[in-house]
Amino acid sequence: MITVLALASVRLYYLQVLHHQDMSELADRNRIRIRREAAPRGLVFDRRHRPLVDTRPSFDAVIVPEDADNLSATIEKLEKYLGTDGVAEKISDAEDDDRPAYDPVIVQERLTWPQVVALETHQLELPGVSLDITPARHYLYGQMAAHLLGYVGEVNKNDLLKKADYHMGDEIGKFGLERQLEPFLRGAAGGQEIEVDSVGRRLRILKEMPDTPGQSVVLTIDLDIQEAAEQAMAGKNGALVAVDPNTGEILAMVSHPAFDPDVFGGGIKAADWRALTTDPEHPLENRAIQGIYPPGSTFKIVDSIAGLEEGTLHPDTTYDCPGGMWYGGREYHCWRKQGHGDIELHNAIVRSCDVYFYNVGIKLGVDRIAKWAHILGFGEKTGIKLDNEKPGIIPSSAWKEKRYHERWYPAETLSVAIGQGYVAVTPLQLAQLAAQVASGGVRYRPHFVKMIENVDGSVAKVYQPQVENRLTLDPALMEDVKDAMCDVVNTAGGTAHKAALPGIIVCGKTGTAQVVGDKSGHGGEGQNDDKVPVQFRDHAWFIAFAPKDHPQIALACIVEHGGHGGSAAAPPIHDVLQRFFQLYPPRDTELTENGPAHRAIEKVLDADDADAAEER
Repeated sequence: MITVLALASVRLYYLQVLHHQDMSELADRNRIRIRREAAPRGLVFDRRHRPLVDTRPSFDAVIVPEDADNLSATIEKLEKYLGTDGVAEKISDAEDDDRPAYDPVIVQERLTWPQVVALETHQLELPGVSLDITPARHYLYGQMAAHLLGYVGEVNKNDLLKKADYHMGDEIGKFGLERQLEPFLRGAAGGQEIEVDSVGRRLRILKEMPDTPGQSVVLTIDLDIQEAAEQAMAGKNGALVAVDPNTGEILAMVSHPAFDPDVFGGGIKAADWRALTTDPEHPLENRAIQGIYPPGSTFKIVDSIAGLEEGTLHPDTTYDCPGGMWYGGREYHCWRKQGHGDIELHNAIVRSCDVYFYNVGIKLGVDRIAKWAHILGFGEKTGIKLDNEKPGIIPSSAWKEKRYHERWYPAETLSVAIGQGYVAVTPLQLAQLAAQVASGGVRYRPHFVKMIENVDGSVAKVYQPQVENRLTLDPALMEDVKDAMCDVVNTAGGTAHKAALPGIIVCGKTGTAQVVGDKSGHGGEGQNDDKVPVQFRDHAWFIAFAPKDHPQIALACIVEHGGHGGSAAAPPIHDVLQRFFQLYPPRDTELTENGPAHRAIEKVLDADDADAAEER
């Protein structure tokens, strides 16, 4: 008896004293669960404080493997009531991550109401299974501004290695604004200490630590302008960007085709992800900053500024355009087969004469063109805080030597001068070019966030405009360029009549960029693509700003395989400008009965344009 009592005492001492802490924790684990509560992410508003993204309650199915007496049977029933499979794989993945058996595993997020009812009704048949109410991200306007807003997803192993304060099951910004502003939007998680019964059902809350919601973000985007841009680009592949030339604020950014960010919430299905990543139209690509295209005739604005500033070009410089020119043993055509005759800079911009700018390019040389293209922001990233922005390509003799180990041939400069050849730019870069012309040479860093707000509505941080470059351009010469861009839209000989607005002086420049090969022997305006297969048709460009004397908005639009810039890309910008000036009337009346725009509309450049004048 003494021996038995001694053994029992030793055992009791071992359990009660030496391993008291471990045994106590095991006992508590049978009845107490520590449940981490994710904080709601901050809201996202447009510039007029209208919500674009919010957070709503979501039901998630959760299982604690340790609480299921027969885990395989529980999984089978759970999949039956959820109408899905893959529960076993999710539990297995959690075990692979060394997650304790008592740690809850989320097996399905964002349950539908019938699924919620099914789990609640059959709770006793599902030991270890419970419902969690968690905050879920919701994008109020579906695909609108999807590439800018981005999306969230569950943290993965790489995220956990980089961020020690995240846990499995947490959401994190994966793309766009959600990723860039993650530290502000995330908030601080809370938690609950919950008493449960033998099958894991919650009995009562023992202790609670409240969460702290994330901060809200106020964007520079205007919901009305964004909607107008989305509607204008409906059914078209391409991009449209609108900026404030006086601050660099992004007013609208559209990339089509787009995607619905809500499909990523709660974990995107493999079939949906495969459909997005294998789609030949690349809906996940933000064409506004990642799409690089030859700029076509919009690049003639760069040539003009470079030539005027370098002294190789003057407003009255005249070249003869017979419809083409021979150079380096080859004929380079103008888009107008019959030519433009003797033409000076103003009309060369208005009528987009290729031969004129071939000559401008020859006089400048590729290296001076490249120099001014870089000064104007091409060939480098704009600095906008979005993922994977492309810098584009601006060729030079040194660039070609480094990349291809070949010398630059003078004839290649002709293609560069009309925005073809190796030249590649993004829509945002061209919107920046329009903004610089509008502002007289000031380039702001583009940004899309106005301020960060605390939960109580107070302002935590304000984002001020940042000047990237301030060019000391000759105001008179820049005025010549602006006058020509004005007549591109407002005269009979211009190429962008469809962008004109009554009462507003719109300035712009069209471009038609070849996609492959050299179908016509030229790279300018006016090619009839009706018989060309869609995938080989030219891209259509249009850049613009308005009003002329007190610019409030600058834009760039590309319609992939749209054909002519004036007919395909100008109408979307017209629609956006029309909506903009309905909301924000010009500060000064620019169109009067005897004003400059009225007189410009009455111009007919020459007899060759009689048909166009009649149409206008």
